[in-house]
Amino acid sequence: MALMLGCLSTAQAQTAQAPLSDAEKALHVLNRLAYGPRPGDVDAVRHMGVKRYIDQQLRPDSLPLPEQLSGKLDSLSTYQLSSTQLYQQYGPPSFPPNSATPEEKNMARQRANKDITPQAHFARLWQATESPRQLQEVMTEFWFNHFNVFEGKDWVRYWNGEYEKDVLRPNALGNFRQLLGSVAHHPAMLYYLDNWLSSGVNTPEAKGRFKGLNENYGRELLELHTMGVDSGYTQADVIALARILTGWTIDEKAMKDGQPAFAFNPKRHDFGDKIFLGQTIRGSGEQEGEQALDILARHPATARFVATKLVQYFVSDKPEPALTEKLARRFLATNGDIKAVLRTLFDSQEFWARSNYQTQFKTPYQYVVSSLRATATPVLNVKPIDGVLNQLGQPLYGWLTPEGYKFSEEAWLNPDALLRRINFVNGLSNGKSPIARAETPPPAPGAAVVPAPTPAPITYAPMPIDPQQLMQTLAPALEPHSLAAITAAAPNLQVGLILGGPDFMKR
Repeated sequence: MALMLGCLSTAQAQTAQAPLSDAEKALHVLNRLAYGPRPGDVDAVRHMGVKRYIDQQLRPDSLPLPEQLSGKLDSLSTYQLSSTQLYQQYGPPSFPPNSATPEEKNMARQRANKDITPQAHFARLWQATESPRQLQEVMTEFWFNHFNVFEGKDWVRYWNGEYEKDVLRPNALGNFRQLLGSVAHHPAMLYYLDNWLSSGVNTPEAKGRFKGLNENYGRELLELHTMGVDSGYTQADVIALARILTGWTIDEKAMKDGQPAFAFNPKRHDFGDKIFLGQTIRGSGEQEGEQALDILARHPATARFVATKLVQYFVSDKPEPALTEKLARRFLATNGDIKAVLRTLFDSQEFWARSNYQTQFKTPYQYVVSSLRATATPVLNVKPIDGVLNQLGQPLYGWLTPEGYKFSEEAWLNPDALLRRINFVNGLSNGKSPIARAETPPPAPGAAVVPAPTPAPITYAPMPIDPQQLMQTLAPALEPHSLAAITAAAPNLQVGLILGGPDFMKR
């Protein structure tokens, strides 16, 4: 364990700075633009060429979903519902949940945990492991962390899957201003950061729990969603932005009538003029918020902040200033075109440098999903995956505070986590993992709901992982000394050595 920790925490010395081979390039894009290769993926990308693969990934609509995956997603009844429909079918008798009795709240939470939560988790994991639109899935996770909401906060558990499906995934490779606006209008964000409670001082409906200005969303909108901390805004800007966004709320009556959850309530809005980031915003109502979002989306600090996070995810934990500045300029020149910024990143010398190949330590989620992909393990039971992600410290939708999960090695590399990872992949190696054994038959296309996990388990024939095929799938990632140690081991230990070794821990 100490040896492995040392291998992982220190970058391997490079004997040469030769360009990446075709196989290494293929693995590189599969590890960075995707959640790692499935069997045959490296050869497929080599055959088509990495440029064509990148072009395809930047145009996800050009890649049809497999019929089986589409059928499984269609079978998730609650996953197909809008935020309003989720409120109508699963919400407590009155909104907010604090106005319901403890028994009513508990019953609603149990229903959500039984139906909504597992279906949202199935949808995320099925798409991460099976979708050919891998960059879209990577960017969906990226933006969920950027615009994080916590599943455990009351009503967020009803809406976070729909928030991901209808806001983040469709805009993951689109325009940042459109994404920012869609997030700002979604009830999951309005509820999570309490903006639905915020009211202007002495406005007509500023009473009860709606009395008072709430700065939570305005502060995080500046610090985490756009400009970034230490970017020049002040506490006065936070207050001004909070005033601008008063009246942006959630309308229970509208949802009961089948209308969208978001509403602007002028009787709770502060109509006074505001000075925001040096600009005067006249009191005009809802449009003030749109004007503020426009200012933030085109601000140079926002461009640098987003560019920095993209470089950290796709290239190196320590952002390279020249590349970051290049991406920031592209962001501003294209008015926040995410696809254009990513294309510039993927065309950069830094992205293809050997010094950045197989250097980024996988997060728990990346590690688990890449293991499932490499071994072609079907996700028939989501509970064991939820369990291991909980043990590893990265439960789906489970980060309490607004900054979301970190992607860095520093956040995830420690001896206990390595041991837990090794235990997880050892359980995959013999093909008997409960992940691949549905507790009830997996949903058929067109089925009304995902079967509840209460009936007796159905036994499926175990399919041990073939170590030779796995070595072929991951060949460009395995160092010669690793291959020698793996091939010298007993066959029943080889899969665990491959997936639990230092080479597979990085991407």
